[in-house]
Amino acid sequence: MKKTVFLIGMMGLLWATCLHAQELIPYRKGDKWGFCTPDKKVVVQPKYDYALSFSEGLAQVKLNGKVGFIDKTGKVIVPPKYDDAGDFQEGLARVYLNGKSGFIDKTGKEIVTPKYDDAWKFTEGLALVKLNDKYGFIDKTGKEIVTPKYDGAEYFQEGLARVKLNDKYGFIDKTGKEIVPPKYDYALDFHEGLARVILNNKLVFIDKTGKVILTPKYDGAEDFHEGLARVELNDKYGFIDKTGKVIVPPKYDDAGRFSEGLARVMLNDKWGFIDKTGKEIVPPKYDDAGDFQEGLARVYLNGKSGFIDKTGKEIVPPKYDGAFTFHEGLACVKLNYEWGYIDKTGKEIVPPKYDDAGDFQEGLAWVKLNGKYFYIKIFPDGRVIEYYDE
Repeated sequence: MKKTVFLIGMMGLLWATCLHAQELIPYRKGDKWGFCTPDKKVVVQPKYDYALSFSEGLAQVKLNGKVGFIDKTGKVIVPPKYDDAGDFQEGLARVYLNGKSGFIDKTGKEIVTPKYDDAWKFTEGLALVKLNDKYGFIDKTGKEIVTPKYDGAEYFQEGLARVKLNDKYGFIDKTGKEIVPPKYDYALDFHEGLARVILNNKLVFIDKTGKVILTPKYDGAEDFHEGLARVELNDKYGFIDKTGKVIVPPKYDDAGRFSEGLARVMLNDKWGFIDKTGKEIVPPKYDDAGDFQEGLARVYLNGKSGFIDKTGKEIVPPKYDGAFTFHEGLACVKLNYEWGYIDKTGKEIVPPKYDDAGDFQEGLAWVKLNGKYFYIKIFPDGRVIEYYDE
């Protein structure tokens, strides 16, 4: 008897665990939204005005003009009562009610009652908030680490946030201490430990203590990416390292940042790619090009789009009318006004047939067909399931 009770208890626990862990996908039937399993078994009946994919275990739903959240069992965690909301990030989600912004946790508890004129997502543990045209920061308990007092501010990046006061720019740390007092005419965020600032029309790079590290003698300079920064001199572009050493002399008509070890460069209206020594891996021959992402880069020739690898080999010859970069191994491509998806070999996993489409994120992509949206999923065996029924 005890063994039977034990087995029943274990089966119940296993069922509860499986239910909790199952993947739910937004599913549209007609004009209403619910959720189903990957094999299209309906778990949450379509009754919502819209439903978004899950973020940190919760999904946003809308009913009668109000927004709430459900968990992966379909349980309503936050009843639809807010005017709008953002996705959960770092454990909290922004919510909007009666023109004010606040934050809720994953139980639906209002950590910050909607009271701010605006609020932004949490980054590095703090969120930017706005009150009476002034900006400050709160932590995840709702405590104001920086009372709204600045005329402008940006997200924390690499431990510091850019702030503006009386038309001058500086930086604060996560305690609110002004590491760099607002004294610059302009400033940009930190990248790889350095930030560009301007004072009296002079551009310099500072470190996180505010010390001037580099004074480029160029007409312009960009942020550092992968250890190198693009510089401009007499309408020509090259690259320097963090000591100011010229790695690629300014000789190109245009250039992009380094991404995955290569940077796109333009010469005589044609684009190619160089490595970090300045060697031309792909001679300038394309009409346009994008950065490398997931090992491939978009290239454009004679009005058509394709992809090359890091040796310059055309994995997908330019034949599409448009293309996005690769995400999760797939890229969205356009042909004859219709969108589909290809893999990194160029194989059309989903032939172009949709009116519009987005990138894959966590295994799902939204698409539009005949004026209506829904999600699709591609399985390892090549099956493509569309999560809708009319």
